[in-house]
Amino acid sequence: MKFPTLTIQQKITTLLLIYFVIAFVAITSTLFVSGRLEGGAAAINDAGSERMRSYQIAFLLGQYIDTSSEKLITEIDQAIAKFEQTLITLEKGDPDRPLLLPKKKGIRLSLQNIQQTWLQQNKPYVNAILTEADKEKAALLLKEYNEDLKIFVADIDVLVVMVEKSQAQATRLLRTFQNGLVALAFVGTLLLLSLFARMVITPVQRLKKGLDKMGQGDFSIRLPVTSNDEFGDLAGGFNHMVKQLQEIYATLEQRIRTKTNTLEMKSQELSALYNTASFLNTSTSTEILCDGVLGKMVTLFGAEAGVIRLVDHKGKGVPIIACHGVSEDFLAEENQLQCGECLCGDTANGEAAVSYNVSDQLVSEKTCKREGFEGVVSVPVKARERVIGVFNLFFHQPRILPPSEVRLLETVCQHLGAAIENQHFVDREKEMAVSEERNLLAQELHDSIAQSLAFLNIQTQLLQDGLRKGQAEQVDKTLIQIKEGIQESYDDVRELLVHFRTRIEHDDIDVAIRDALEKFEGQTGIETHYEFEGNVLTLQPEIILQFLHILHECLSNIRKHSKATQVDVQLSHGRECQLIIHDNGIGFDNTKDAGETHVGLRIMKERTHRIDGALTIDSSPEEGTTICLTLPLATNVIAKELAHR
Repeated sequence: MKFPTLTIQQKITTLLLIYFVIAFVAITSTLFVSGRLEGGAAAINDAGSERMRSYQIAFLLGQYIDTSSEKLITEIDQAIAKFEQTLITLEKGDPDRPLLLPKKKGIRLSLQNIQQTWLQQNKPYVNAILTEADKEKAALLLKEYNEDLKIFVADIDVLVVMVEKSQAQATRLLRTFQNGLVALAFVGTLLLLSLFARMVITPVQRLKKGLDKMGQGDFSIRLPVTSNDEFGDLAGGFNHMVKQLQEIYATLEQRIRTKTNTLEMKSQELSALYNTASFLNTSTSTEILCDGVLGKMVTLFGAEAGVIRLVDHKGKGVPIIACHGVSEDFLAEENQLQCGECLCGDTANGEAAVSYNVSDQLVSEKTCKREGFEGVVSVPVKARERVIGVFNLFFHQPRILPPSEVRLLETVCQHLGAAIENQHFVDREKEMAVSEERNLLAQELHDSIAQSLAFLNIQTQLLQDGLRKGQAEQVDKTLIQIKEGIQESYDDVRELLVHFRTRIEHDDIDVAIRDALEKFEGQTGIETHYEFEGNVLTLQPEIILQFLHILHECLSNIRKHSKATQVDVQLSHGRECQLIIHDNGIGFDNTKDAGETHVGLRIMKERTHRIDGALTIDSSPEEGTTICLTLPLATNVIAKELAHR
């Protein structure tokens, strides 16, 4: 059997299908003949029982003539009904038993003859005997019935014999099919073994011999390509591989020159790496520096992802400041990383740079495994011999960098650490300049002062009018209101001056909020309660400053309008940063009093929009007020700023 254009799978499938079809036909034929035998055996049994019932009817008729009774009549009727039902069953068959009379013409004619004899001759005799009142005449009829009964039973015997002969033929046919199945199994197995040996075993053995010779250094070996299937492709591929190896060994000097050129290319890559290091000397933000260096290193080393982490000022956490190629879930979990946790956290504690495969470590690297990373590089970022962060590269395939590449990364991280340190000084200088400018513009940035002055102007006019008319009581009342307005304006001015002179003495927003609440409680006597959840936040100075301005504005509104006795402040940091301020004051109608005309709330919303945050206000009369400031994850804010720039 030849399959010139079929693959191995197609050849095997075709052979098995042919074998299956032949076996299926043989087994189906055997089952069919077996069913016929089973149905024919039941037919023989029922046909034989008809002889017994014929004699039973005759016997019951004899008893009826001697002693007639209703019981005998019932038994005779039941025997007749059973006899006729059996004839019908023999004619139509019964698949439930199963019972099947052979469909040969002679057998069918014999059954029809029995049915006609019964209906036209025997049954009328029975009915005549049952209806005859004279016992002597009934006895004569019974005698005639018995004579005819012998012939009738002989006909039934003929039917049984014919069915038995048909069963014998079916049995011989079944034996033939069974012997054919045995022969098919034997011959088919030999044929399949032969074909498999020819199509699979022989090509594999030929390929193994070729590999053995090639392993001994004989690259002149070639395999014959005898088919167009996968083994033919393997033979052709083997011949091509041996030819390539033969050419490689023959052109070894050329390969050495090629390798030298490759080394020169590596030198060019190192030059590009040093150019990347020079990029760190540019004056820009920390986030852009980190993101730019990270992108260059990911490209240079062919990594799938990377992150840069900076140690917070408390030296406990290492949140991510720049990322490339990692998921949001990875960011959310790794932002919670503490110094000393896993190998990356150990690097932040001053351990040396390390390149490792996740599967080789005894420690648990669950986050890296879930992200699909197998190779990890962790290098400390140092400034003045102090670790200020960690540089990570991630690979989907196991990979350990050679020492030379690790040293290059350490050099880059040293330059990065120095650039970050310098950038911190630049940020401080910018912050001071912005703070000084705000001090000059403090009186112009809050419309509440103008409103207070307008109120005092109106009260002054009322005072002048009262003096002119000599209304002493009105004058005293107006003076009291003027005094209260002046005091309110004075308090507003002091608050605004403090507000716009706010300077960030540290980059920990947690400490800054605590300081603001202590000052508020000391000045107003309103009790404050503060709660912090999550790791220490490392945010940009501008973001921290906006947070404090919004907090000051909330506290100012609470002091002036809420009549509260307690203020609760909660700061949380997980997938997002959230500041919640709640007071137990009188509240206000959020649908009427929180519109664009409310200056303080409008300013808070503007500040929130400036840092890409979200501000929600929930308040009802006599139920206090809750203000919630939500800021995306720190890395998201950084990414948005980079896109804007």
